[in-house]
Amino acid sequence: MFSRILIANRGEIACRVIRTARRMGIETVAVYSDADRDALHVQLADHAVRLGPPPASESYLAADHILQACHDTGAQAVHPGYGFLSENAAFAQRVIDAGIAFIGPRPHAITQMGDKITSKRLAAEAGVNTVPGFDGAVEHADHAVEIAREIGYPVMLKASAGGGGKGMRIARDDAACREGFTRAASEARNSFGDERIFVEKFIERPRHIEIQVLADAHGNAIYLGERECSLQRRHQKVIEEAPSPFLDAATRKAMGEQAVALARAVEYQSAGTVEFIVDADRNFYFLEMNTRLQVEHPVTEYVTGLDLVELMIRVAAGDPLPVTQGQVKLGGWSIEARVYAEDPLRGFLPSIGRLVRYVPPTTGPHVRVDSGAYEGGEVSMHYDPMIAKVITHGGSRLEAITHMRRALNEFYVRGVANNLGFLSALVGHPLFESGDISTDTIGQLYPEGFRADDVVHDEPGLLIAVAATIHRRYMDRAARISDQIPGYERRVGDEWVVVMDHQQHPVTVKLGASPTVCEVQVGHGAEERRYEVNSLWQFGQPLFRGVINGRDLCVQVERRNMIYRLQHWGATLDVRVLSARAAELLATMPIKEAPDTSGTVLAPMPGLLLEFRVQPGDEVAVGSDLAVIEAMKMQNVVHAVRRGVVAKLIAKRGDTLAVDQPLLEYEAT
Repeated sequence: MFSRILIANRGEIACRVIRTARRMGIETVAVYSDADRDALHVQLADHAVRLGPPPASESYLAADHILQACHDTGAQAVHPGYGFLSENAAFAQRVIDAGIAFIGPRPHAITQMGDKITSKRLAAEAGVNTVPGFDGAVEHADHAVEIAREIGYPVMLKASAGGGGKGMRIARDDAACREGFTRAASEARNSFGDERIFVEKFIERPRHIEIQVLADAHGNAIYLGERECSLQRRHQKVIEEAPSPFLDAATRKAMGEQAVALARAVEYQSAGTVEFIVDADRNFYFLEMNTRLQVEHPVTEYVTGLDLVELMIRVAAGDPLPVTQGQVKLGGWSIEARVYAEDPLRGFLPSIGRLVRYVPPTTGPHVRVDSGAYEGGEVSMHYDPMIAKVITHGGSRLEAITHMRRALNEFYVRGVANNLGFLSALVGHPLFESGDISTDTIGQLYPEGFRADDVVHDEPGLLIAVAATIHRRYMDRAARISDQIPGYERRVGDEWVVVMDHQQHPVTVKLGASPTVCEVQVGHGAEERRYEVNSLWQFGQPLFRGVINGRDLCVQVERRNMIYRLQHWGATLDVRVLSARAAELLATMPIKEAPDTSGTVLAPMPGLLLEFRVQPGDEVAVGSDLAVIEAMKMQNVVHAVRRGVVAKLIAKRGDTLAVDQPLLEYEAT
């Protein structure tokens, strides 16, 4: 067994590998860029080596620097994690040629499965079901249109060397096919250095289900069940689970056996994932094989009880698999939610900055958090915006969902925008609870994008009671100030008005039998509701944990001057608690109108301005392309939302943009 391994990655996956290596008694070497000098994986590792400047091409993709770090530290093996060089066959070969073990598959398997055109041919030869399509490289946009017409729309254009949703476009007509080919090829060239594109039939309303395989150098190969990965946004997985609520035993077995057949066909060693798309009749078709550890591997670990990172290390060290196919047993249900630094209310635009507050949920037998973040750490514009993964496990799917909802309620992040509210809304949606999902589900649920009013709290009285209780405690503390003038001491009344969503709710808040209890009455007459709120909450704590009418509750609380911001089950509400007179006066106040910014186009996200597609004097229509911004390795086109004539360009090509930074101005109308 190895005594020291180097992890050629960063963030949560580097921390994940370190955790297993430490348990196995193996020393670890972290590598880092200048942007990650203070990152958590650097702090956790036994040794750390600087690679270079922040851009990945000069650090985490710099194979020479990584190999030098191996030699300098005496690392006997390299774990590539996922992303970066994890599926780079040339890098794997260089590691092996240097006399260092590569904790992953052999280079020839990476090459064969990493090329989507080649992998599809090999899959068909191995007896794996494949999607109808053109298995050669597409030469140009007109060629793509010609192929698409032969296959029949809709079609999917994919980068041959792609992954992670990059270099992928759906086309339903000739115009979309031409545009999709151009954009997919550009993204593929920038992300993978390979602009080859292939075309295949797009299966309507498919499920994305993948099989985890594991193989060693002794001819053993097994599958560890499936993962349901259908909840996606722009081809990026959002929530995964194991097992799938859709598969039956026969389909699971057939998919697993085909996945193993493909692994054997390429003499695969290590952990790998064979991805399938599955239609409504449980017909399944090969999508691709990921020759690395998947982001969502923890759900498989939960239901099998196996540590996939440990098994990868042992296979790389030459050990045989410790389990046979017959010994693989699936137990319970597991769900994973990916927490990203992105703003769902602004089209999921990435967010960067410092994690001013970072309080992950309490972990235990049913909740696991994999993260490379910490309070005070930075989310950089140079890398993937993932903050953490929340993984839950239960005896049933409903139990796993219940644990997930609680965990997301407890996850408190401030300083960067994040998708916690969106995730909470998804796992609490009846469609998800039913298991009737597909890769189209998120788009169907939120066709106009995710908005705050898409999440309506099913029992607002609970939040009113929480706000009233917190406010009463603040007022009682203020009334205890010392050196008050005798006879003029501050007295706190029981009657208040809670203002929420521009609606006024009269409440009565009385102290209960103990200091931790408040009796709250919301409304009067037929609409009256009573709540007994029992909580040990202390001033300044971000989480209000307590029991309301015998029911456990956790609400995120942030006090902003006169406003309490409450977050629960995906809903975010700004609440005021006022005296009756103050509420009466507030109702007479005019609502401040937002400033008119229609004459200026603002950057919708932080990133690099690649190009302008307009010049001063150009007349633009609604939907016209204005500029292209690169953020988190993705190219994003800024479209016009109004007609007008461009007056001047404010930003310059190559500028590093902040969110809402002015890009251009229109002529006055």
